[in-house]
Amino acid sequence: MKPRSLRHYEARARIAKAMAHPSRLMMLDALQQRERCVCELTELVGSDQSTVSKHLAVLKQAGLIEDRRDGVNTYYRVCVCCLEGFWKCVEGVLKENLKAQQEALRA
Repeated sequence: MKPRSLRHYEARARIAKAMAHPSRLMMLDALQQRERCVCELTELVGSDQSTVSKHLAVLKQAGLIEDRRDGVNTYYRVCVCCLEGFWKCVEGVLKENLKAQQEALRA
């Protein structure tokens, strides 16, 4: 495989950084199920609307979500199809880490 450039890794890091917050992960998980408005996401996350809007802007800038306006409301949805595989990978790492910790406690 051809070595990737530093710019490529910087682009990857921007996407990873956009996902590196529990509230944004919660929103991505919810948005995979269906399109949601800011008010629904505010309730889900338990933060004020301006904080949720900032999180959504980060996700949108990273290219993970898109929005549409309907009157005064803005609705968001996931625009990539790879998140399910990402979640499975993360859950696999969590399980392996837990298994290693449990084995260490038994030793």
